[in-house]
Amino acid sequence: QLAKTQGNVFATDAILATLMSCTRSVYSWDIIVQRVGSKLFFDKRDNSDFDLLTVSETANEPPQEEGNSFNSPRNLAMEATYINHNFSQQCLRMGKEKYKFPNPNPFVEDDMDKNEVASVAYRYRRWKLGDDIDLIVRCEHDGVMTGANGEVSFINIKTLNEWDSRYCNGVDWRQKLDSQRGAVIATELKNNSYKLARWTCCALLAGSEYLKLGYVSRYHVKDSARHVILGTQQFKPNEFASQINLSIENAWGILRCVIDICMKLDEGKYLILKDPNKQVIRIYSLPDGTFSSDEDEEDE
Repeated sequence: QLAKTQGNVFATDAILATLMSCTRSVYSWDIIVQRVGSKLFFDKRDNSDFDLLTVSETANEPPQEEGNSFNSPRNLAMEATYINHNFSQQCLRMGKEKYKFPNPNPFVEDDMDKNEVASVAYRYRRWKLGDDIDLIVRCEHDGVMTGANGEVSFINIKTLNEWDSRYCNGVDWRQKLDSQRGAVIATELKNNSYKLARWTCCALLAGSEYLKLGYVSRYHVKDSARHVILGTQQFKPNEFASQINLSIENAWGILRCVIDICMKLDEGKYLILKDPNKQVIRIYSLPDGTFSSDEDEEDE
């Protein structure tokens, strides 16, 4: 609906946060961009690993195990994503009246059980980047907090997970989290700089008042299926950005640069690819029909 009346660049907060914090990324990732007339649409590939949360990506010695090992990079990412999803739902008060936006969740179909869909709020926000860029972004809130006077604060809920303290500069969360939380967050910033920057950008784009972090550890170091919550901490996104040395001005500058480059492309579909070996992103032209989603095929 918005695409018909306003805006000429469309994306989700997760996609924009990836681009805005791309200088911190190590692993490869990709984003689809479509130029349709004078408009740009950023999207992710169907069945890609885009939404998986990397683990210790920016550590001096990132996970190297391969195959079916539960400490392989992909299995660690699956574990972290699973933990993050569950924790964001466990933080919500069940059985209480929900905070509702004017429109229902667009991803809940009539024949679906609403309890099967994660409780997330979507908010569309708009930015004017100069005279020529009208940016529309679909952002997410994970929950709300009610203050003493009834005021509502939107929050994003994310999870840091400990998988083996031997790979975390020897900082054992069970021993250090209460007494030396600063050391824990500093180590996480070193090992997961890109992930934390993405989360911060998402919170800022959504306009969330707080970013709530959960600290979750494996019940046993060799058991990746059971976990225990060790603590939580919340930050104001702007203050946390300063704490992790994330320049919001630079982040917007990177995004504007990418948009300007894509706006100069001919009409068609393109792939933005983070090089797996270098701090470089490349743009490739794609033939018509490449990476078409099921919805695109139905529309045709």
